[in-house]
Amino acid sequence: MNKHFRFSGSTFSKLEELGVRASAVLRRAGLPQGCIDQPRVLLTTEELFALWSAVGEVSANPAIGLLLGTETKTERFHPVGLAALSTENFGSAIAQMARYKQLTCPEEILQEKDDEQWSIQFRWLLADEVEPPVLNECCFAWVLSLARHGTGTRLSPLRVEFIQPRPHAKTIERHFGCPVVCGGSRNAIVFRAADARRPFVTRNAELLGMLAPQFEEELKRENGDENFIERVRVAIQQKLTGQRPAIEDIADALHVSPRTLQRRLRDEGSSFQRVLEEARHHLARHYLNNSVLELNEAAYLLGYEDSNSFVRAFRTWEGIPPARWREMQRAEAVS
Repeated sequence: MNKHFRFSGSTFSKLEELGVRASAVLRRAGLPQGCIDQPRVLLTTEELFALWSAVGEVSANPAIGLLLGTETKTERFHPVGLAALSTENFGSAIAQMARYKQLTCPEEILQEKDDEQWSIQFRWLLADEVEPPVLNECCFAWVLSLARHGTGTRLSPLRVEFIQPRPHAKTIERHFGCPVVCGGSRNAIVFRAADARRPFVTRNAELLGMLAPQFEEELKRENGDENFIERVRVAIQQKLTGQRPAIEDIADALHVSPRTLQRRLRDEGSSFQRVLEEARHHLARHYLNNSVLELNEAAYLLGYEDSNSFVRAFRTWEGIPPARWREMQRAEAVS
Protein backbone atom coordinates (compact mmCIF):
# COMPACT_ATOMS: atom_id res chain seq x y z
CA MET A 1 0.00 0.00 0.00
CA ASN A 2 1.33 3.42 -0.93
CA LYS A 3 1.54 5.70 2.09
CA HIS A 4 1.06 8.99 0.30
CA PHE A 5 -1.70 10.84 -1.51
CA ARG A 6 -1.14 12.55 -4.83
CA PHE A 7 -2.78 15.94 -4.43
CA SER A 8 -3.49 17.56 -7.80
CA GLY A 9 -1.99 21.01 -8.27
CA SER A 10 -5.12 21.97 -10.25
CA THR A 11 -6.96 22.14 -6.92
CA PHE A 12 -4.89 25.20 -6.00
CA SER A 13 -6.01 26.86 -9.24
CA LYS A 14 -9.62 26.02 -8.46
CA LEU A 15 -9.23 27.51 -4.98
CA GLU A 16 -8.03 30.75 -6.52
CA GLU A 17 -10.97 30.73 -8.95
CA LEU A 18 -13.29 30.44 -5.94
CA GLY A 19 -11.63 33.39 -4.21
CA VAL A 20 -9.53 31.40 -1.74
CA ARG A 21 -5.83 32.22 -1.64
CA ALA A 22 -3.86 29.01 -2.05
CA SER A 23 -0.83 30.58 -0.35
CA ALA A 24 -2.92 31.29 2.75
CA VAL A 25 -4.19 27.71 2.79
CA LEU A 26 -0.66 26.29 2.58
CA ARG A 27 0.56 28.63 5.28
CA ARG A 28 -2.30 27.61 7.61
CA ALA A 29 -1.62 23.93 6.87
CA GLY A 30 2.13 24.30 7.53
CA LEU A 31 3.06 23.19 4.02
CA PRO A 32 5.68 24.75 1.69
CA GLN A 33 4.53 27.49 -0.68
CA GLY A 34 6.33 25.70 -3.52
CA CYS A 35 3.48 23.18 -3.61
CA ILE A 36 1.45 25.66 -5.65
CA ASP A 37 3.74 25.30 -8.66
CA GLN A 38 3.73 21.49 -8.69
CA PRO A 39 1.43 19.45 -10.98
CA ARG A 40 0.95 17.09 -8.04
CA VAL A 41 2.14 16.98 -4.46
CA LEU A 42 2.78 13.88 -2.35
CA LEU A 43 1.16 14.19 1.07
CA THR A 44 0.83 11.97 4.12
CA THR A 45 -2.63 11.45 5.59
CA GLU A 46 -1.79 13.94 8.35
CA GLU A 47 -0.73 16.56 5.80
CA LEU A 48 -3.77 15.89 3.62
CA PHE A 49 -6.09 16.42 6.57
CA ALA A 50 -4.19 19.56 7.58
CA LEU A 51 -4.54 20.92 4.05
CA TRP A 52 -8.28 20.30 3.86
CA SER A 53 -8.81 21.66 7.36
CA ALA A 54 -6.98 24.80 6.26
CA VAL A 55 -9.25 25.12 3.22
CA GLY A 56 -12.26 25.18 5.53
CA GLU A 57 -10.62 27.66 7.91
CA VAL A 58 -9.35 30.10 5.27
CA SER A 59 -12.47 30.14 3.09
CA ALA A 60 -15.32 32.40 4.08
CA ASN A 61 -17.76 30.01 2.38
CA PRO A 62 -18.83 27.07 4.60
CA ALA A 63 -19.80 25.16 1.44
CA ILE A 64 -16.34 25.40 -0.15
CA GLY A 65 -15.99 21.60 -0.12
CA LEU A 66 -19.12 21.24 -2.25
CA LEU A 67 -17.79 23.76 -4.76
CA LEU A 68 -14.39 22.07 -4.99
CA GLY A 69 -15.93 18.64 -5.49
CA THR A 70 -18.42 19.71 -8.15
CA GLU A 71 -17.40 19.43 -11.79
CA THR A 72 -19.62 21.25 -14.28
CA LYS A 73 -17.61 20.36 -17.39
CA THR A 74 -16.63 16.87 -18.46
CA GLU A 75 -13.28 18.08 -19.80
CA ARG A 76 -12.25 19.12 -16.29
CA PHE A 77 -12.47 15.59 -14.95
CA HIS A 78 -9.19 13.91 -14.05
CA PRO A 79 -8.35 11.06 -16.50
CA VAL A 80 -9.41 8.59 -13.81
CA GLY A 81 -12.77 10.33 -13.70
CA LEU A 82 -13.03 10.18 -17.48
CA ALA A 83 -12.39 6.45 -17.30
CA ALA A 84 -15.14 6.11 -14.70
CA LEU A 85 -17.52 8.06 -16.95
CA SER A 86 -16.63 5.70 -19.82
CA THR A 87 -17.82 2.62 -17.94
CA GLU A 88 -21.14 0.85 -18.36
CA ASN A 89 -23.06 2.22 -15.38
CA PHE A 90 -22.84 4.05 -12.07
CA GLY A 91 -21.86 0.94 -10.11
CA SER A 92 -19.04 0.14 -12.55
CA ALA A 93 -17.81 3.71 -12.28
CA ILE A 94 -17.49 3.49 -8.49
CA ALA A 95 -15.80 0.10 -8.81
CA GLN A 96 -13.30 1.67 -11.24
CA MET A 97 -12.58 4.45 -8.75
CA ALA A 98 -12.27 1.99 -5.87
CA ARG A 99 -9.64 0.00 -7.73
CA TYR A 100 -7.62 3.12 -8.50
CA LYS A 101 -7.75 4.29 -4.88
CA GLN A 102 -6.63 0.88 -3.65
CA LEU A 103 -3.59 0.94 -5.92
CA THR A 104 -2.42 4.50 -5.47
CA CYS A 105 -3.01 5.78 -1.94
CA PRO A 106 -3.88 4.81 1.66
CA GLU A 107 -7.58 5.24 1.02
CA GLU A 108 -10.39 2.94 0.00
CA ILE A 109 -13.96 3.28 -1.14
CA LEU A 110 -16.31 1.08 0.84
CA GLN A 111 -19.66 -0.01 -0.58
CA GLU A 112 -22.57 -1.63 1.20
CA LYS A 113 -25.64 -2.73 -0.71
CA ASP A 114 -28.87 -4.52 0.07
CA ASP A 115 -32.13 -4.78 -1.85
CA GLU A 116 -33.02 -1.15 -1.28
CA GLN A 117 -29.94 0.93 -0.44
CA TRP A 118 -26.38 1.42 -1.66
CA SER A 119 -24.00 3.35 0.57
CA ILE A 120 -20.58 4.70 -0.41
CA GLN A 121 -17.92 5.67 2.12
CA PHE A 122 -14.36 6.94 1.85
CA ARG A 123 -12.04 5.32 4.38
CA TRP A 124 -8.62 6.78 5.21
CA LEU A 125 -6.49 3.79 6.16
CA LEU A 126 -3.71 5.61 8.04
CA ALA A 127 -5.88 8.23 9.75
CA ASP A 128 -5.75 8.74 13.50
CA GLU A 129 -8.74 11.09 13.51
CA VAL A 130 -11.97 11.79 11.70
CA GLU A 131 -11.42 13.44 8.32
CA PRO A 132 -12.07 17.19 7.99
CA PRO A 133 -15.70 18.04 7.16
CA VAL A 134 -14.71 19.96 4.04
CA LEU A 135 -12.96 16.85 2.67
CA ASN A 136 -16.06 14.72 3.25
CA GLU A 137 -18.24 17.18 1.42
CA CYS A 138 -15.79 17.46 -1.47
CA CYS A 139 -15.68 13.67 -1.92
CA PHE A 140 -19.45 13.28 -1.84
CA ALA A 141 -19.96 16.24 -4.19
CA TRP A 142 -17.54 14.61 -6.61
CA VAL A 143 -19.49 11.32 -6.50
CA LEU A 144 -22.67 13.27 -7.23
CA SER A 145 -21.01 15.04 -10.18
CA LEU A 146 -19.89 11.69 -11.55
CA ALA A 147 -23.40 10.25 -11.18
CA ARG A 148 -25.15 13.20 -12.82
CA HIS A 149 -22.70 13.53 -15.70
CA GLY A 150 -22.74 9.79 -16.32
CA THR A 151 -26.48 9.23 -16.19
CA GLY A 152 -27.36 12.53 -17.82
CA THR A 153 -29.99 13.13 -15.10
CA ARG A 154 -30.37 15.16 -11.92
CA LEU A 155 -29.91 12.01 -9.87
CA SER A 156 -30.06 12.57 -6.12
CA PRO A 157 -29.12 10.20 -3.26
CA LEU A 158 -31.54 9.05 -0.60
CA ARG A 159 -29.56 10.88 2.07
CA VAL A 160 -26.09 12.02 3.13
CA GLU A 161 -24.81 10.99 6.57
CA PHE A 162 -22.20 12.83 8.64
CA ILE A 163 -20.62 12.08 11.98
CA GLN A 164 -20.02 15.74 12.77
CA PRO A 165 -22.72 18.45 12.81
CA ARG A 166 -23.08 20.73 9.77
CA PRO A 167 -24.20 24.33 10.47
CA HIS A 168 -24.82 24.70 6.73
CA ALA A 169 -26.91 21.53 6.49
CA LYS A 170 -29.62 23.31 4.47
CA THR A 171 -27.07 24.29 1.84
CA ILE A 172 -25.91 20.67 1.63
CA GLU A 173 -29.50 19.45 1.30
CA ARG A 174 -30.12 21.84 -1.60
CA HIS A 175 -26.91 20.71 -3.30
CA PHE A 176 -27.60 16.98 -3.05
CA GLY A 177 -31.38 17.19 -3.26
CA CYS A 178 -31.86 14.93 -0.23
CA PRO A 179 -31.96 14.98 3.58
CA VAL A 180 -28.75 15.42 5.58
CA VAL A 181 -28.38 13.31 8.74
CA CYS A 182 -25.79 14.46 11.30
CA GLY A 183 -24.53 12.82 14.47
CA GLY A 184 -24.45 9.33 13.00
CA SER A 185 -21.79 6.62 13.19
CA ARG A 186 -20.35 7.13 9.70
CA ASN A 187 -19.78 9.55 6.85
CA ALA A 188 -21.63 8.12 3.85
CA ILE A 189 -23.59 9.04 0.76
CA VAL A 190 -26.53 6.66 0.32
CA PHE A 191 -28.24 5.95 -3.01
CA ARG A 192 -31.02 3.59 -4.01
CA ALA A 193 -29.73 0.10 -4.78
CA ALA A 194 -31.18 0.39 -8.29
CA ASP A 195 -29.04 3.50 -8.95
CA ALA A 196 -25.94 1.30 -9.26
CA ARG A 197 -27.47 -0.20 -12.42
CA ARG A 198 -28.25 3.15 -14.00
CA PRO A 199 -26.60 3.16 -17.44
CA PHE A 200 -24.13 5.87 -18.30
CA VAL A 201 -24.90 7.93 -21.38
CA THR A 202 -21.18 8.78 -21.35
CA ARG A 203 -20.21 5.15 -21.83
CA ASN A 204 -17.29 4.93 -24.25
CA ALA A 205 -15.59 1.57 -24.55
CA GLU A 206 -13.08 2.95 -27.05
CA LEU A 207 -12.01 5.77 -24.75
CA LEU A 208 -11.81 3.40 -21.80
CA GLY A 209 -9.59 1.12 -23.88
CA MET A 210 -7.33 4.07 -24.66
CA LEU A 211 -7.16 5.29 -21.07
CA ALA A 212 -6.45 1.90 -19.46
CA PRO A 213 -2.84 1.62 -20.74
CA GLN A 214 -2.29 5.25 -19.72
CA PHE A 215 -3.39 4.41 -16.18
CA GLU A 216 -1.09 1.44 -15.99
CA GLU A 217 1.81 3.63 -17.10
CA GLU A 218 0.80 6.30 -14.60
CA LEU A 219 0.63 3.74 -11.83
CA LYS A 220 4.13 2.54 -12.68
CA ARG A 221 5.39 6.09 -12.70
CA GLU A 222 3.67 6.94 -9.42
CA ASN A 223 4.91 3.79 -7.76
CA GLY A 224 8.39 4.78 -8.86
CA ASP A 225 7.92 8.07 -7.08
CA GLU A 226 7.67 6.13 -3.86
CA ASN A 227 11.48 5.71 -3.88
CA PHE A 228 11.76 8.85 -1.83
CA ILE A 229 15.26 8.02 -0.56
CA GLU A 230 16.64 8.19 -4.09
CA ARG A 231 15.00 11.57 -4.69
CA VAL A 232 16.53 12.92 -1.50
CA ARG A 233 19.96 11.56 -2.40
CA VAL A 234 19.88 13.19 -5.84
CA ALA A 235 18.78 16.51 -4.32
CA ILE A 236 21.65 16.36 -1.82
CA GLN A 237 24.20 15.62 -4.53
CA GLN A 238 22.99 18.60 -6.54
CA LYS A 239 23.58 20.87 -3.55
CA LEU A 240 26.91 19.41 -2.42
CA THR A 241 28.95 22.21 -4.00
CA GLY A 242 31.31 23.39 -1.31
CA GLN A 243 28.98 23.24 1.67
CA ARG A 244 26.94 20.68 3.56
CA PRO A 245 23.25 21.22 2.66
CA ALA A 246 20.89 21.53 5.60
CA ILE A 247 17.72 19.48 5.80
CA GLU A 248 15.77 22.70 5.17
CA ASP A 249 17.58 23.15 1.84
CA ILE A 250 16.66 19.67 0.65
CA ALA A 251 13.08 19.92 1.91
CA ASP A 252 12.68 23.16 -0.03
CA ALA A 253 14.09 21.56 -3.18
CA LEU A 254 11.57 18.70 -2.91
CA HIS A 255 8.68 21.03 -1.99
CA VAL A 256 7.99 19.35 1.34
CA SER A 257 8.47 20.50 4.91
CA PRO A 258 11.56 19.39 6.89
CA ARG A 259 9.28 17.48 9.24
CA THR A 260 7.69 15.65 6.31
CA LEU A 261 11.09 14.84 4.84
CA GLN A 262 12.26 13.36 8.13
CA ARG A 263 9.07 11.37 8.59
CA ARG A 264 9.09 9.92 5.08
CA LEU A 265 12.73 8.89 5.35
CA ARG A 266 11.96 7.28 8.70
CA ASP A 267 9.00 5.43 7.14
CA GLU A 268 11.42 3.95 4.59
CA GLY A 269 13.92 2.94 7.28
CA SER A 270 16.42 5.74 6.75
CA SER A 271 17.35 9.22 7.99
CA PHE A 272 18.62 12.47 6.55
CA GLN A 273 22.12 11.93 7.95
CA ARG A 274 22.31 8.44 6.49
CA VAL A 275 21.22 9.59 3.02
CA LEU A 276 23.65 12.52 3.24
CA GLU A 277 26.51 10.13 3.92
CA GLU A 278 25.40 7.86 1.07
CA ALA A 279 25.34 10.85 -1.28
CA ARG A 280 28.80 11.93 -0.15
CA HIS A 281 30.12 8.41 -0.55
CA HIS A 282 28.76 8.15 -4.08
CA LEU A 283 30.20 11.50 -5.11
CA ALA A 284 33.53 10.79 -3.40
CA ARG A 285 34.03 7.69 -5.52
CA HIS A 286 33.14 9.68 -8.61
CA TYR A 287 35.55 12.52 -7.81
CA LEU A 288 38.43 10.18 -6.97
CA ASN A 289 37.88 7.83 -9.89
CA ASN A 290 36.95 10.24 -12.66
CA SER A 291 38.84 13.48 -12.08
CA VAL A 292 42.18 14.98 -11.19
CA LEU A 293 40.86 16.71 -8.09
CA GLU A 294 43.22 16.91 -5.12
CA LEU A 295 41.92 15.34 -1.92
CA ASN A 296 41.42 18.71 -0.26
CA GLU A 297 39.42 19.88 -3.28
CA ALA A 298 37.21 16.79 -3.14
CA ALA A 299 36.75 17.33 0.60
CA TYR A 300 35.64 20.91 -0.06
CA LEU A 301 33.14 19.92 -2.75
CA LEU A 302 31.68 17.27 -0.44
CA GLY A 303 31.07 19.83 2.27
CA TYR A 304 33.74 18.75 4.76
CA GLU A 305 35.51 21.35 6.88
CA ASP A 306 38.93 19.89 6.14
CA SER A 307 40.60 17.00 4.34
CA ASN A 308 41.17 15.07 7.59
CA SER A 309 37.40 14.85 8.13
CA PHE A 310 37.01 13.57 4.59
CA VAL A 311 39.75 10.96 5.07
CA ARG A 312 38.11 9.65 8.26
CA ALA A 313 34.72 9.40 6.54
CA PHE A 314 36.21 7.63 3.52
CA ARG A 315 37.96 5.10 5.76
CA THR A 316 34.60 4.32 7.29
CA TRP A 317 33.05 3.76 3.85
CA GLU A 318 35.80 1.84 2.07
CA GLY A 319 38.15 0.64 4.83
CA ILE A 320 41.19 2.41 3.32
CA PRO A 321 42.27 6.06 2.87
CA PRO A 322 41.02 7.88 -0.26
CA ALA A 323 44.56 8.26 -1.70
CA ARG A 324 45.15 4.51 -1.47
CA TRP A 325 41.71 3.79 -2.94
CA ARG A 326 42.46 6.06 -5.90
CA GLU A 327 45.80 4.31 -6.53
CA MET A 328 44.13 0.91 -6.52
CA GLN A 329 41.42 2.06 -8.95
CA ARG A 330 43.99 3.44 -11.35
CA ALA A 331 46.08 0.28 -11.14
CA GLU A 332 43.05 -1.85 -11.98
CA ALA A 333 42.24 0.41 -14.93
CA VAL A 334 45.65 -0.14 -16.58
CA SER A 335 46.02 -3.84 -15.76
